[in-house]
Amino acid sequence: MERRLAAIVAADMVGFSNQMQHDETGTLARLKRVRADFIDPAISINRGRIFKTMGDGFLAEFASAIDAFNAAVAIQKAIAEDNMSHDAGQQCQFRIGISIGDIIVEENGDVFGDGVNIAARLEPLAPSGGIVVSNALREQLWNKVEQHLVPLGTQHLKNITEGIDVYHVVDKGEVVDPPRREADVKASDRAGPLLAILPFENMSADPDQAYLGDGITEDLITSLSQIGHLSVLSRNAAFSFKNRQISVGDIGTELGVKFVVTGSLRKSGNRIRITAWLTDTETDVQIWSDRYDRELEDIFAIQDEITLTIATELQVELTEGEQAKLRYTTTDNLAAWTAFTRGITCFRNISADSYVQARKYFTAALEADPNSSQIHAMLACTHAIEG
Repeated sequence: MERRLAAIVAADMVGFSNQMQHDETGTLARLKRVRADFIDPAISINRGRIFKTMGDGFLAEFASAIDAFNAAVAIQKAIAEDNMSHDAGQQCQFRIGISIGDIIVEENGDVFGDGVNIAARLEPLAPSGGIVVSNALREQLWNKVEQHLVPLGTQHLKNITEGIDVYHVVDKGEVVDPPRREADVKASDRAGPLLAILPFENMSADPDQAYLGDGITEDLITSLSQIGHLSVLSRNAAFSFKNRQISVGDIGTELGVKFVVTGSLRKSGNRIRITAWLTDTETDVQIWSDRYDRELEDIFAIQDEITLTIATELQVELTEGEQAKLRYTTTDNLAAWTAFTRGITCFRNISADSYVQARKYFTAALEADPNSSQIHAMLACTHAIEG
């Protein structure tokens, strides 16, 4: 394996899935044209190379920070000009994140390392048609580019230990509001109380059991997000606090949420103990807490109880349809859920090895429950990425 320093550009098309639902053939044709006419030439002219494509996105490597930056700017400008001649539903818009760092290059040309991971985590922070960069890349651009770099503050990215200072790229003279973080969304924009569900802490002696806490957390986020009169913080924002020692009050300030759900679990043999707390971040008062000491097979019932209790404590009135949606729907087979949850944990990491492991877990989950559409979908994702 070869190691070197490189600038990495991570890009992803905005609204790709929605466009595909309405017009698969047209969407793929537009994406192919944009890549051929604008993306590939800009990368080639600036001496870069695409080393990985992911359906509607790509990762590219550059030997120079300036080259990476210029390529990203050229891509966004060219696509923006092209969009002016198309209706809104037929436009292509990309988010781009750029970072610089040490990378590992394998014999087949694939690239791994912190530089890749950080760029991939930065990309979702960019606005549609916009670019965000890390502080490490910004230092390389100092006094070398015409654009302004507007600070977005320190962001805590998944699987990145230290906070990353992030900057939004804007043209000089252009008045552009930086992307709003979830903590900045006004109360009037929300459907109801804003709630953060933090990763449940693994209290078992076996650190490998951490996937159980992640799985429960993801299920609760998914279930509670179905309630129309309750706003739940995204998974990425919530998991940025995993393994961080921070008070509930500070979490509320940083995320801009009034309520936080925290919890822990301990598995011993075929029994599992789950403890959950609902806390008001403004008063630091625990509104509700409970402990569930049951057989592992009861884990779905426990999740349903926690979900319904939280909704009740927050005085959210549920419709009959919402009550039906709150029940766990991925699978009711414990073996399938266990394998699926392990697969999700692997899938969240960006590496060839983790995708191979995720595929194995999803395959095992599907063998246990061949009728789960979500397991089918995640297995298909791993095949697509590996392909």
